[in-house]
Amino acid sequence: MQKKNFKIFVDFDGTITKEDVGEGIFRKFGKPEVVRKIIDDLLNDLISSRECWEVLCESTGSINQNELDDFINRIEIEEDFSEFINFCQKNDIEIFVLSDGFDYYLNKILERENLTDLKYFANKLKVIDGKLIPSFPFFRPDFLSSANCKRDHIINNSSDNDYTVFIGDGNSDKDAVLYSDFIFAKNDLLRFCEMERITYFPFKNFNDIIGRMEELMNKKRLKKRHQAQLKRREAYIVEH
Repeated sequence: MQKKNFKIFVDFDGTITKEDVGEGIFRKFGKPEVVRKIIDDLLNDLISSRECWEVLCESTGSINQNELDDFINRIEIEEDFSEFINFCQKNDIEIFVLSDGFDYYLNKILERENLTDLKYFANKLKVIDGKLIPSFPFFRPDFLSSANCKRDHIINNSSDNDYTVFIGDGNSDKDAVLYSDFIFAKNDLLRFCEMERITYFPFKNFNDIIGRMEELMNKKRLKKRHQAQLKRREAYIVEH
């Protein structure tokens, strides 16, 4: 049986971690009513993800960096994620983390969990004199649901020979799934897939995904999702 090439792209906040780290930071250190209003505006498509982060950072004011680091250090990741990483390594499957959050806390969490070899793309955040200063090196104005354009990372890190897999849970994943062959979804992303009639696998944990991936790998004939294939080819032509 010919080996199938899979590329896996996985969200970070609320997917690898047990909670949304970025949102949690602003709920803890910002003004709750202001944060709630900003996030509601994002979810109702009144502002882009980038605007959401910029306004949240600006509205938070001064922050104690040690307290911020302590908060980040208490964030837990899903227990079976390391097992999932081992599964990917064992089967020679390349995995990329695509986060609409910030490198500041990704670096700390991945280092703590001995996962510094994991490739990731994220927005950038600096803490300067207590101020949160964000920047967005991968932003595209035509893809507003994520300040870090996840669609671009899928296009740039896969080819026609690959089966693309996306794993996520939220609003920032909406554009990414349109370009993915196999989608593992929960929470808001699951509801989006159902509304848009996009085929997906529901999941609760990474062991669910391992089991389903084994099934996909062992199928004699595996079809790519036609609409995703068309969108990727169109993007390849435009980008290359």
